[in-house]
This record gives sequence, structure tokens and C-alpha cells, in this order.
Amino acid sequence: MRRATANGSLRRRLLLSLLASSAVLAIVVYFVVQSVARQVAQDSQDNVLTASALSILDSARLSSGEITIDLPYSALSMLDSISDERVFYAIRLEDTFLSGYADLPQAVRSGGAGPAYVSTVFLGEEVRVATVGRRVSTDTGQRYLHVSVAQTLSGQKQALARISRTSMGIGAGFFLVSVLLAGIISRSTIRPLDRLTASMSRRGPRDLRPVAAPVPSEMVPLVTSLNSFMRRLHQSLRRSEDFIAEAAHRVRTPLAVVRTKAEVAERKSTDPETRKALTEMIRAIDDSSRTAGQLLDHAMVTFRLDHLTREEIALHRLVEESVERTRPTSELKDITLDIADLDTATVKGDPILVQNALLNLLDNAVKYAPAGADIKVALNAGPQDAVIRVTDTGPGFLPSELSALPKRFTRGANTQSIVGSGLGLTIAKEVIEAHGGTLKIANTTGGGACVSLLFPLS
Repeated sequence: MRRATANGSLRRRLLLSLLASSAVLAIVVYFVVQSVARQVAQDSQDNVLTASALSILDSARLSSGEITIDLPYSALSMLDSISDERVFYAIRLEDTFLSGYADLPQAVRSGGAGPAYVSTVFLGEEVRVATVGRRVSTDTGQRYLHVSVAQTLSGQKQALARISRTSMGIGAGFFLVSVLLAGIISRSTIRPLDRLTASMSRRGPRDLRPVAAPVPSEMVPLVTSLNSFMRRLHQSLRRSEDFIAEAAHRVRTPLAVVRTKAEVAERKSTDPETRKALTEMIRAIDDSSRTAGQLLDHAMVTFRLDHLTREEIALHRLVEESVERTRPTSELKDITLDIADLDTATVKGDPILVQNALLNLLDNAVKYAPAGADIKVALNAGPQDAVIRVTDTGPGFLPSELSALPKRFTRGANTQSIVGSGLGLTIAKEVIEAHGGTLKIANTTGGGACVSLLFPLS
């Protein structure tokens, strides 16, 4: 049977799509966490710098026309307690430097008052500078007092590195969870299709009932098309069965009538040429009638194999009955048909098919054995199997043809002069294999053929 060509896997495509989406989301989560962490760290540092600068600004006093600043300890200690950072400050009265680090850059806020921030390089290190200002009264009028506080960024960078590792771990964890969820989702999504596939694969070749189980809406067109196909196939098979039965009936009945008339004409004719022609006609009619009969048998076997029943079969009784049914034909050819061994054995299977297989073997033995030959039937039962052997003293098989004989319409080269269809061994082989057994064909040592049906007992 030719297998359908696979073009990828729906489960794999769905899983890859979900994993790709999960990977993109994991990357987005990583950068979002990074951005939020950087912003929070920046805002936190800016708030502390602003508080420190305001603390210094609040300590400013005007005395005797001069501005004095009592630098509070807490103003810079709050920065040092956060991390091991260097802290700088500068106090300016507008453009006049008062205290601290004169070269410390001043952050300038555009658009009005309020804290101003800038990130720059000071003394070879990256720093964050916060500048606050306040209007103060001096001898020369209202002037702005500016306080700038700076802190190095090494601690913040270390914190951000830790946060980066954490966010990377969060992204990796998110991706792993997404992989697990993607596997569950893909399996759950494809499960209805798997159930439909399993349901169809468990059916026999003749089980063409429509699929009635509920399916997802996306699968409704597929199931509808499948049901329509099975309905058409069922109708086609039923017509084929009717055609085979009707054709066999209509062919065999007229052939029997023609054969009878040919025999009558042969007996009445005195012309040798006419008698020879009528003999050949009778032979051709027999050949056609037998072929039609075995085609019908083969069709019956094929259809019953699709609905193989499992009944208890007493093989010894079946052998006795089959031999008795074949004995009249063997006696017409002066052939001795006997049962040599008959053990008691029981197997499970279709009794009609098993008997049909045995009758075909007996019919072949009677047909191809010469007049006066002996045919022995034996049933031997062992612990593992039961074997029915049909042995004759006929011409036997050509060794080169043993493997090809069970094929349909295949006949031995030494049997061409005998009427036959080449289906007897085919039917027997199909029946025994459907029951888990084996058909064996061999020649006997003293001359003749032996065909065996081996049935497993377990």
C-alpha cells in the first residue's frame, strides 16, 4: 500500500511557532526589565542626590552680608551608605565658587527652576550630577545659590549588572515555561486530529460508517469530505459485490446449458472432426465455468476477510466433512482419498473461510493427480500449532515454481493441459495468513506434492 507523502508536521509547525513567539517575548521581557531597572536605579540615585543637595542648601545662612554653610554630615553620608561610591560637591553663588570641587560640572535645567541632572566624566570617572538652586538675599540683591552633588556610577553599574543577570534568568525561565506550555498546547490542539486518526485506523477495511464524533469547527470540512468519500466508496463496493455475484450467476448458468447441449451433440455426432470440435468446446466451457466459480469464491473470501469472525473451529470435524464432500469427485477419477492422521484440535477463526481453503487444496489434489493416485489428509496437533497436510502421488511441483504458485492466476508449467484458474492456492494462502498461520508448499520424497496449512494455537 502506497503511503501518503508527508509535507511537514502540524504539531511541529505549531510548536515552532509557539516557541518563536515565546523567544521573542522572552527577549522583550529581558529588555523591558533592563529598561525599567535602569530607570528605577537612575531615579533612585537622582532622588538621593537631590535630597543631599537640598540638605546642603538648607544649611545655608546669611550672616553679616555673607553666606555661610554649615555642611551637614548627613548630606553626604546618605550617599556613602548606599554603596561604596565616591561623592563630590560644589557650592556656587551664581558664577562665584564658594566650596567643594571647583571643576565639578554643574547640571543646568532648561525651562525653569527645579533639580537638574547630568551624567558626565569627572576625575576620570563617570558620575551623576544633581544641581539644585535657590534664590537668596545678599547685600547686592537677590542672587541664586547653586549646590551640585555628584556620585560615581560604578556601584550603579554593578547593580545593573546584577539586575541584568536576574532579568536574563527571568527571560530564560519565561522561555522554559513557555516551551513546556507550548508542548502542552500543541499536543492539546492536535489531540482531536490524533483521535480521529486512531478511530479511523481501528476500523476494518469494510467499516465505512460516517464519523459521528464531535470535532473542532476547523475539522468539520475535513470530516464532512471524509464522510462523503466513505459514502461513495460504500456504494461502489456494494455495486462491486452485486456485480460479481450477478456476473458469476449469469455466466455459470448459460455455460451449464451450453455444456449439456454440447455433450448431447457430441454423443449423437458421427463425424470425427465434429466430435473433436465439440470436445474442445466442452473443455473451454469447463475452463470458463471453473474460472467463474473460483473468481466468485475469491471475491467471497476477500469480502469475508474484511469482517473476519472468530468462532471456535473443531479442525478434526472440518477435515472429516471436507474429505467426505470431495470423495465423490475423487471416486470418479478412481483416486483414493483417505484420512491418514486425525488429531483433535480447535482454533478460532471463520469456519467458512477455513473450509473453503481446505476444499481448494483437496480439489487441486484431485484435479492434478492422475487416475489411480492416492491422496492422504492428516491433521497433527502440537503444543504450539495445528497442521493440516494434503499429500498426493501426482506429478508434484517444479522446484523453480514453488514460491510463485500462491500468486493470483499462476499455474505450474506441467499443468497447462488441465482445466484450472490459478486461484486455489491464492485463496488458501490469503485465508491462512488472515488467521495468523502459514501456507507451505513442497514436494514429497517419493514423488508427489504436499501442501500444508499451519494454524497457531496460542
